[in-house]
Amino acid sequence: LSVAKNNPAVIRVGGGENWDKTYRAVKDANEAGGLYHIVGGASGSVSPMGWTFQGGLSGDTGGTRYGLGADQVVQIEMVLPNGFHVKFGPTEWKDASAEGFTVPRTIGVTGLCRTNPEERDEEKWVWEDCPNDFGIDFMDLWYAIRGGGGGTWGVVLSMHLQLHDYVPRVDYPASSSEECLTTVPLNVEFMATYVMTPSVLNVTVHQSRACGSPGTGLNMPMCYGEEAISQAWITFLQMKNVTGGTECLERSERGGIPSSSPSGSRFEGQIADLPSPGIAAGAVNGVLVPKAWVEKVGVQSANDLFGISKFGLPYLWANYYAFGSAAVTSDQANSVSQAHRDAGIMILLFDTESETFWRDIAPEMFDLKDKTKFPPIFGSNHAAIGMTGPRKDDWTKPCPGNWTFEERLAGCVSFQEAIYGTETLKRLEAIKKVVDPKNMFACNNCIRATEEKDEEAADQEEVLTQEDKDDGVAVKEEDVGSTSSYPRKSFLAIAMMIGAAVNCFVY
Repeated sequence: LSVAKNNPAVIRVGGGENWDKTYRAVKDANEAGGLYHIVGGASGSVSPMGWTFQGGLSGDTGGTRYGLGADQVVQIEMVLPNGFHVKFGPTEWKDASAEGFTVPRTIGVTGLCRTNPEERDEEKWVWEDCPNDFGIDFMDLWYAIRGGGGGTWGVVLSMHLQLHDYVPRVDYPASSSEECLTTVPLNVEFMATYVMTPSVLNVTVHQSRACGSPGTGLNMPMCYGEEAISQAWITFLQMKNVTGGTECLERSERGGIPSSSPSGSRFEGQIADLPSPGIAAGAVNGVLVPKAWVEKVGVQSANDLFGISKFGLPYLWANYYAFGSAAVTSDQANSVSQAHRDAGIMILLFDTESETFWRDIAPEMFDLKDKTKFPPIFGSNHAAIGMTGPRKDDWTKPCPGNWTFEERLAGCVSFQEAIYGTETLKRLEAIKKVVDPKNMFACNNCIRATEEKDEEAADQEEVLTQEDKDDGVAVKEEDVGSTSSYPRKSFLAIAMMIGAAVNCFVY
């Protein structure tokens, strides 16, 4: 698959590793003579697993050029709720360039099952075709995990991610000189124009997709490859009838991997967090603003329509420019919403301020005519726990902030439906019923199997075998006996240990 994508290498990332370890592994490979680049999260402490499987927005490591995190996966290894240790990935694909895509379309996914779970030496693991009673479609699993979240489908032990040819990053921070203070407010509009309506600045789509920004409040273009920021900035100032200011965006070339923490800091030598971890400020809704809508109304009109946040800044400030090529880098076999693919920017809205959005803005940006199909609107990366869509009985009204959690669950479009849309959510829930019918992996706000159990089954206590009690593994008696000769019990017991032990290797 990597060869079919015309890329040089892949990297294997363990389930217990973070972006800090992954970036440093790529850096080490480059120092040893490689020339590799990887698309990832902005902070070293972020998990490649959670980040990737929720879509993966990258504004500062080339996501606008190379695609979303979910697009970088070429193989997954995990232990499923049924106890099988599997690895799977695409084995059949076809060229999709005639449809405008830059990667092949996945048309077949194959998986293998491990048959010797007691063996801890990975070099001696035995992989064979899964048994006839396996019952899970790997094509469905490939679709569900990449976009539908990883934690709800089993224990992810490792994955192989696509590496790209090394390209240095060029940043364009605003000058801090006194002469440039008057142009700083223009940075927001310039970045939005360059990314979402590039033709206005005589910039090509290719040049536009080279640049992004991770939503840190800097609105600083971070570019990989052919771009046209300097000339576009001059054109923009001329459009705004601003005299001078051409030197107010400084050019700074740097390596393609995020910077390490400086000497003497708490995490010296490790990839820094940007921004530092903190507590989410309420129910944050990340609205995926369609690029086509911004092209239609214009950046200035879009900015005026969203208005000013309670922090006194326009909503186009401090938001994610991490899409770009996402429209053309899909293998067309993943559950990342079309709203992610079509977005120009993700804007964070607090639900207490969303009345104008649901009444006036959302109907302009999204098709809300069919009341049986709520469209995908929200981004899943950085979604806070209290996030919901509008009221179920009136999509022009926000979910009341003074409702209890139970009231919001019953009366508002759910967290999941606002992210995936009604149709994709139904498909994910159907796959979940097959992969994990008893919701063994029931993480917070994850996809769940919704089929109701009868009262007798719901009242039955889970019976553990004495062996499982001794091991501390909660396996139902009915799950232990299997018509298959494949040993499965031990996999769930050692899955976490293996995931934490797997290291990053560049192939």
